[in-house]
Amino acid sequence: MNHTEQLLTKELGIHPAVLELVQKAEEAIVPDFKALDDIMTYNQYKVLAALQNHRIADMHFAWNTGYGYDDPGREAVEKVYAEIFGTEAALVRPTIVNGTHALAITLMGVLRPGDELIYCSGGPYDTLEEVIGIRGEGMGSLKEYGITYQQVELLPDGSIDLETLEKTISEKTKMVSVQRATGYSWRNSITVNQIEEMTKLVHNINPNIVCMADNCYGEFLDIKEPTNVGIDVMAGSLIKNPGGGLALTGGYVCGRKDLIDKISYRMTCPGIGAECGLTFGQTRSVLQGLFTAPKVVNGAVKGAVLCAKVYEMLGFDIRPGVKDARSDIIQSVKLGSPEAVIAFCEGIQAAAPIDAHVTPVPWAMPGYQSDVIMAAGAFVQGSSIELSADAPIREPYIVYFQGGLTYEHSKFGVLKSVNQLFQKGLLKTL
Repeated sequence: MNHTEQLLTKELGIHPAVLELVQKAEEAIVPDFKALDDIMTYNQYKVLAALQNHRIADMHFAWNTGYGYDDPGREAVEKVYAEIFGTEAALVRPTIVNGTHALAITLMGVLRPGDELIYCSGGPYDTLEEVIGIRGEGMGSLKEYGITYQQVELLPDGSIDLETLEKTISEKTKMVSVQRATGYSWRNSITVNQIEEMTKLVHNINPNIVCMADNCYGEFLDIKEPTNVGIDVMAGSLIKNPGGGLALTGGYVCGRKDLIDKISYRMTCPGIGAECGLTFGQTRSVLQGLFTAPKVVNGAVKGAVLCAKVYEMLGFDIRPGVKDARSDIIQSVKLGSPEAVIAFCEGIQAAAPIDAHVTPVPWAMPGYQSDVIMAAGAFVQGSSIELSADAPIREPYIVYFQGGLTYEHSKFGVLKSVNQLFQKGLLKTL
């Protein structure tokens, strides 16, 4: 037994049988890491080139006060994001509170009364249901403003149903949106190639229809982003992939300039748009996090593949499969009982560098339809590029594992989750 194995078993409480299982799984998947490393290397140099092209300097890390007019750091960050994602313009702001907020201002900035929104990847993430007006009492939802909504379910293989989408699009259709990540659904993430097929179809029908992507959890999973293949505007969170674990808060929207202008008026107000808004000294952490993001995302994806292999070996259903193409950092495991979901999340929490002593419990989290359990002992609260796991407490009891600022930490999360299930007698085999 080497020094690391001794540390894991004697000081960190991992049962030797659990360690042996994870080591066997790791040996089986290491050859697959080469392709992931190639994607990471490409994206690392792409980010580096953007920082150099826009002559980022120490002066960009300063900040002013009041209205935030003429903030060179803010302007530089947004130019860097626009270049990396291949768009005309971008908004990157700490005042965008999360991914849902970034998506909401995108929808509300572009759509007008009488327009129709179509989601072509099935239902949106839970927190967007109230934004759209699928659920809740309105309170400023799209529905309350006379914007209609339709959704096209995915095909049984998890791909976009292009035939049904074509039939659904009408003269009222203003926007077709796709959610790249799985959300709380049992499917594989939508690949960039699938998104490209969708945008070609939509723009061939009507080039004025706006194609939008929810890019949360998807940044740097491929050498191309949705905006490189026909998406007109996309949004995401800085405390997921692109923040690299260093951004303290914020969100981004990238796309065509005319759309970004409209969205900026929803972000602040008409007539002001993107011209105001303090960065509160966050440009350094935003840019440094962006610089490290490709490597951080690489570690998280490897951890997700390891999680898939381990739980496949334990006999659980998993999505995506070990060999499947990945378009987000999320690994879904169908555990089959609330007790197993809770135990899994307890293991992830116990693996955290922060709040490892805390026991996560399900609760009625705002914006969600079911009670949700979330395990996340993160340096940045709610940061899901850091090691985390969450699950709605509803059948068929699926847990969603993601993140890890390093592969080693993501691996430790897998070890602790299996260890907790083992200690509670919730595994059929080991």
